[in-house]
Amino acid sequence: MASSEITLEAVPSASDIPAAEWDACANPKGDPNSLENLDTLASPGVAGDSCADSKPAYNPFVSHAFFAAAEASGSACARTGWGPRHLLARLDGGIAGIVPCYLKSHSQGEYVFDRGWADAYERAGGRYYPKLQASVPFTPATGPRLLIRGDVDHERIGTALASGLMALCNATNASSVHVTFAREAEAKFLGAQGYLQRTDQQFHWHNDGYKTFDDFLGSLNSRHRKAIKRERREAVSAGITIHRLTGSDITEEAWDAFFAFYMETGSRKWGRPYLTRKFFSLIGESMSRDVILVMARRGGRWIAGAINFIGGDTLFGRNWGAVEHHPFLHFEVCYYQAIEFAIERGLKTVEAGAQGEHKLARGYLPQTTYSAHYIADPDLRRAIADYLKRERAYVAEVGRELTEAGPFRKAADEA
Repeated sequence: MASSEITLEAVPSASDIPAAEWDACANPKGDPNSLENLDTLASPGVAGDSCADSKPAYNPFVSHAFFAAAEASGSACARTGWGPRHLLARLDGGIAGIVPCYLKSHSQGEYVFDRGWADAYERAGGRYYPKLQASVPFTPATGPRLLIRGDVDHERIGTALASGLMALCNATNASSVHVTFAREAEAKFLGAQGYLQRTDQQFHWHNDGYKTFDDFLGSLNSRHRKAIKRERREAVSAGITIHRLTGSDITEEAWDAFFAFYMETGSRKWGRPYLTRKFFSLIGESMSRDVILVMARRGGRWIAGAINFIGGDTLFGRNWGAVEHHPFLHFEVCYYQAIEFAIERGLKTVEAGAQGEHKLARGYLPQTTYSAHYIADPDLRRAIADYLKRERAYVAEVGRELTEAGPFRKAADEA
């Protein structure tokens, strides 16, 4: 019997897609035929793995609520250079797959840097913008980018979405398509469809079965163990208290305080922070159970805070800010509180965002991140392919060196 035809379309807003259909693609139930488990697309699993073991962990950033908040708040919209062009694959009338995608007029808020590519192409007489960005706006966190229902042929829908992005690139006169912070198997799958492969690295903390924060400290060498204990003491030595807020505990007053921190720090780092105040109210309404605010208080007022998102097996650290600056408070609020919370919840990983080799001394080890890029111009594509080959080798070598220099005890270290 012939397979049903797949049809593709691009829609200009997440609100045009029913939340239930989006979420059925974004966080589907476990399926042994997903892109993460197909033998041709991922490393072989352990023999005898069950279907239950293949269930993907919940990722809050690809939920409909997150995209709807980013767009409805005016954070990710055409005015800010993020014009939604979400690609849908329909099968038998229903949505079988989605690629969250934006037509971009710049390269801001992406954390996978291609400004050098843009400059070189434009010096050669080309036009790099607009480009298509398949990602979660302003969010350097790994997750699925080809969102596919659990009850369809993943390879077939994935292939249709990959070729559909290329067609959308041509239809919008874009120079390129950039699928960033994809899962490894997904990036390799796109590579087989003609996309260029790029790697980078972040620093993630991994839970080695710790029951307490002291268990984690016990895995470190003596020098780093003592340093972390000292930093935690000094971080709160000025009469500072640390509070974790989630769910209904996150009031509009708490969001007001956090937004002030975000604006103060974001203005210094980026010039113009990406997220609007309305964004935080919207996620407070729709995603409060997925959010934990770690807030610092002194003298009766909030002085610093960090926002984290809670996934099925990962805590995702995102934005930090402060209106008072105290030694080591950033490390306590962003890194040590995240580790402690992950241990208490039994989470496997803490992703602490982009960049930052200073995270290494705090127990966060190098982790490779993956992206895939379709470049329409063949001359530009050849030049970038050559560059990426050398870049991948460099990233791999740096990762090996940094891992070796990590703070964890080795056989020769004292207990």
